[in-house]
Amino acid sequence: MIKKILIRLAAVLLLGAGVVYLIMPPVNVPIQILRGGVQADELVLADRISLPDGFSFTVFATDLPRVRTMLVTEAGDLLATTPRTGEVHLLYRDSSGDGAADDATVILSDLDRPFGLEFLDGWLYVAEPDAIGRIRFDPSARKVSGSYERIVTGIPSEGRHISRTIALGPDGWLYVTVGSSCNVCIEKDPRQAAMLRISPDGKQQEIYATGLRNSVGFDWSPRDGALYAVDNGRDMLGDDFPPEELNRIVRDGFYGWPFINGFGAPDPELGTANDPRIADAIDPVYGLRAHNAPLGMRFLRSGKYPQAYHHDALVALHGSWNRREKTAIKSYGCTGPMTVRSSKVTSWPGFSRTAMSSVGRSISSKARPGKFSSPTTSTAPSTGWSIQTGSLPETLGPTPYRQALKSGSGSQPSGGVAFGGTPR
Repeated sequence: MIKKILIRLAAVLLLGAGVVYLIMPPVNVPIQILRGGVQADELVLADRISLPDGFSFTVFATDLPRVRTMLVTEAGDLLATTPRTGEVHLLYRDSSGDGAADDATVILSDLDRPFGLEFLDGWLYVAEPDAIGRIRFDPSARKVSGSYERIVTGIPSEGRHISRTIALGPDGWLYVTVGSSCNVCIEKDPRQAAMLRISPDGKQQEIYATGLRNSVGFDWSPRDGALYAVDNGRDMLGDDFPPEELNRIVRDGFYGWPFINGFGAPDPELGTANDPRIADAIDPVYGLRAHNAPLGMRFLRSGKYPQAYHHDALVALHGSWNRREKTAIKSYGCTGPMTVRSSKVTSWPGFSRTAMSSVGRSISSKARPGKFSSPTTSTAPSTGWSIQTGSLPETLGPTPYRQALKSGSGSQPSGGVAFGGTPR
């Protein structure tokens, strides 16, 4: 008898949950993400997204499930990856002037969670969790040809961070970031939590920089040619620590993880480790609010943008999960330029506030000449440039802990060192 009652009660609960699930309004992003995302309604977006003079947005494309990275072709079309479906999509340029893609097609399928994209010498490169593949691509004909070949295999893909960004460097080599396998740990494979440098044929590889927990977005500044990368800080240390980072990447540079967080603060779990790299760890050039999850990053190179934004960088914030009060997706999502001069970030004010919980999560930023169109999708409608407005920590110098190590004493101050910046 009791068993029958429990079965009936379970059935009622399941039915009720199903009804709530179906009638849940589309403003609830976490629920909608589980269901496949919200439809990109241009009127809804216009009510929530604010832009400065000289910029505008349109709903460029829809029906791209969990779209991630974008890449503009020489013909002006847009390539986009959808890792969940294993596909690369080609969105035809807007030749009619209505702000939307003229057409769309899938040019690659049956891939293993494709993420990063890059062009070089007639090849389209695709970054998968454990491999780099390429195939011939003709942007004018909008076609691929030949077979898809994985020229690099065996990239470590264990753990939580499996998105691989790939970009062509000024030296003609490919740069690939490999995130950590964990929140905080000592990696067994030195290629994890690192940036790799790979020859175009895949035959030569080297570790370019380390100590980068999860640097999904990176780009070279048109001002000084320096390489900059955003990095996602560790979780489970409270709502406001550690800051997300913007780093100036140099060859053989070590950027602190897992021993140091932010501007020299030792990690509570691994900060006392006797690792020789700690003394020479490189501080970020800028700190962003904790748990904002900066992902896509791109410097503006076209002279068709407003003068105030020439050569600035745009960053997409995915938004927090490890925070009691959500940022970037609940309170406000954000957009803003970063000004880099003399290898230092001199300004990053941000300029947009929007209720991102009603819109979606920013993933990728891609600059296009002329009128800016933010390609939008059913799951990431605001797939544009992004930064948290009015909530950036102060930029600080090395802490006494780092200075003590550099002086040779190797001692950690009693009680550790607290991060001195306060989100404002």
